[in-house]
Amino acid sequence: QVQLTESGGGFVQAGGSLRLSCAASGLSPHNYAMAWFRQAPGKEREEKEREFVAAVSWSGVTTSYAISLKGRFTVSSDNAKKMVYLQMNALKPEDTAVYFCAALKPPYGGSGTYTPSHVDRWGQGTQVTVSS
Repeated sequence: QVQLTESGGGFVQAGGSLRLSCAASGLSPHNYAMAWFRQAPGKEREEKEREFVAAVSWSGVTTSYAISLKGRFTVSSDNAKKMVYLQMNALKPEDTAVYFCAALKPPYGGSGTYTPSHVDRWGQGTQVTVSS
């Protein structure tokens, strides 16, 4: 049974940092990469409304980011522990969202810009709130 469990969300002031974690279990060996998506408040709670944030291969060698977030966010993975991380710095109020960990469908390897249609499994999400 696949389980993706996010943690690390919370409330932070603008300019602050948070580190999200995702614990993965039960994945197929063909889920080569993981991703983070987010869903801002006011968006319908449908998977198709989720915005791509970053992706990483399980080796950690391949990463990709939404262009608008590159430089502030850093994605990483620990294959031995089956953990994925998202370090978020210089947070802005517009980063307020529910952040979702996702396993990408094979054969996606973490080098592209992805949409919800590329996702095989979703976590439940963790809320990040950034105050101005």
